[in-house]
Amino acid sequence: MKEAKKKKKKSETSIGVSRNGSISAVGVLSVYLINGLFLAVGFWVARNRFLVDLVSDPSLTLFLLWVIIEFPVVVIIYSFLRKDPEKCSCSKAVGRSILGLISGAFMNALGAIALGAPIGAQYLPKTIHWSFLMSVFTFVPATVVFGASLTDWHRVFASMKPSRNIEHMILVPAYGAIIGGWFGAWPMPLDWERPWQEWPICVCYGAIGGYIVGQIVSLCLMLFLRKHKSLKVA
Repeated sequence: MKEAKKKKKKSETSIGVSRNGSISAVGVLSVYLINGLFLAVGFWVARNRFLVDLVSDPSLTLFLLWVIIEFPVVVIIYSFLRKDPEKCSCSKAVGRSILGLISGAFMNALGAIALGAPIGAQYLPKTIHWSFLMSVFTFVPATVVFGASLTDWHRVFASMKPSRNIEHMILVPAYGAIIGGWFGAWPMPLDWERPWQEWPICVCYGAIGGYIVGQIVSLCLMLFLRKHKSLKVA
């Protein structure tokens, strides 16, 4: 019994990530706290070091958020949770995260334009950086963990049937960011004449808020399913 416990401890990292890519609820909470901390650091750096924010300079602020802060953090964290780590090295996970970042940004940009995002030279940098940030929220975690496994992508995103904690971590915050961005776009056409109504400022705030809410919901869902499973076994 003691040997089994020792093996279990060795197979997990300090945040509750096992070698097979599974993660405990404590590990999930740790990941979310780290992610939120670095997101806050990104806003702090933009505000205090570059003297900008989403209202005064959306392009530079979004660039700082996704390039310097969020993308490296998300890739490092989710590379520890990648599927089949014996077959997929960390360098391979990083490589496919870059492909996922680019393809995800392209898909998000197309979706935003199809839903009415403004088109023009003055909006292009804003749309590009917003799309990359959204890709970090939605596509990058899945590409790092699943790679090109269409079965996993379809099961988690299309069928919405996540079976592990890591899959809830990927699915719920991603949909939260998309739904939050959609709700955030509502004030844009209103004639309030506020600077934060410009594209993509309110959409960014909505997406970030939805992403955080999605993290909270996913953690609550994991705890509920865990309790339900333990009651069912008992």
